[in-house]
Amino acid sequence: MSFPAYPAYKESDVEWLGEVPEHWILTPLKHLALLNPRKSGYEGAIEQLCSFVPMEKLKTGAVQLDEERPIEEVIGGYTYFEDGDVLQAKVTPCFENKNIAIAKGLTNGIGFGSSEINVLRPYQGVNTEYLYYRVQENSYMDFCTSSMMGAGGLKRVPTDVINNFKVATPEIFEQTHIARFLDHETARIDVLFEEQQRLIELLKEKRRAVISHAVTKGLDPMVPMKDSGIEWLGEVPAHWVVCATRRVIRFIEQGWSPECESYPAEEDGWGVLKAGCVNRGIFDSSENKTLPSTLKPIPEYEVRAGDILMSRASGSPELVGSTALLGPVRERLMLSDKIFRVHLEEKISSQFFVWVMNAQFMRSQIEQALSGGNGLANNLPQSSLLAFWLAIPPEQEQGAIAELINEQIGRIDELIAEGELAVELLQERRSALVSAAVTGKIDVRGWQPPTSVPTPKLVQEVV
Repeated sequence: MSFPAYPAYKESDVEWLGEVPEHWILTPLKHLALLNPRKSGYEGAIEQLCSFVPMEKLKTGAVQLDEERPIEEVIGGYTYFEDGDVLQAKVTPCFENKNIAIAKGLTNGIGFGSSEINVLRPYQGVNTEYLYYRVQENSYMDFCTSSMMGAGGLKRVPTDVINNFKVATPEIFEQTHIARFLDHETARIDVLFEEQQRLIELLKEKRRAVISHAVTKGLDPMVPMKDSGIEWLGEVPAHWVVCATRRVIRFIEQGWSPECESYPAEEDGWGVLKAGCVNRGIFDSSENKTLPSTLKPIPEYEVRAGDILMSRASGSPELVGSTALLGPVRERLMLSDKIFRVHLEEKISSQFFVWVMNAQFMRSQIEQALSGGNGLANNLPQSSLLAFWLAIPPEQEQGAIAELINEQIGRIDELIAEGELAVELLQERRSALVSAAVTGKIDVRGWQPPTSVPTPKLVQEVV
């Protein structure tokens, strides 16, 4: 679907706006909405309940309203908003993720939430839905992101940057029409987005099932089985050996975690691997930090093809225990203290061991170690790793199982990558459409909602 440009434009003399429709009005955003209005509207109702919204429950397009608190508990130190206000995250990374929504259906029409939420209350003559889309627009997001301030990893958008951001806007009847158009078109894109997300999750479930079945049941469906004696392992082929991982691991190395530059190393420079270099059995060499020139590398920590690497500690618990077998890898990458390099006993296939470590039954043991027992939160001690249980087939069978998994997982990973690319393209398409409509690059005044909505093409292809 394509839309025409407006019949006439004028120069805005604003870098991020360029030319705008001739009849649109140039104004700073503070003339469209009041930023962070003062608390009001609850006099005499201090004991009443109100909606409460933590940051994690503010998502693009929706506010999760499943929490209520007495007003007297949240009146100080929290952000105040009412029905019809536009909420937007003010900190990184939530701001860049466009966590923006319109507050609707609040308890008693009143809400409080995280102090890291900005509130935009549209003035009379400004359509709320139009304002909601206006603050999703790419140049606004880019300008605010580049203006963020703060120490460390947590940065915020200064309020004066938002207030003084120049926009061009039409009269309210045209704002309303643009909002109706975007409601309809973004809803269609969101359907495709959700379908792709569901497809990706189904593929990931299938991936996990393929791995878990192969490394616990083998390739012969007629082989005699035995009870492993381990709850999360279940029955295994009778000729397999059930043992702790200390029986198959010869020794474990840990690396070094010096103070590094935050950016990845150049190809000819030394880099120290981050915990995220291993994810879902896949090694990503770009997940490293530059070793400063003032520090000498430790050559014995350099990783090479054939190494088995495992994430030991991470801010993301789901990454801990992720294991990968390295293929060809660039030189001058070192182990960090957050990465194990695992050395196996003879007659243990490296690829088979890696697939076992990525199986669901092993994931259950890792999660138990992280949540209690000998483990610490988000940290996998060597003692816990060596105590995990697994079942080991004869050496030749290990190789055959690993080969089959590689073949089946390869195709599934291709489909997951295609799905993730489709999701990325849909997000780009949505952003581009919103930006074009709210900046006047396209004229949608002649648009009317169709009487029937055809099945989106992408959904048909997925099905």
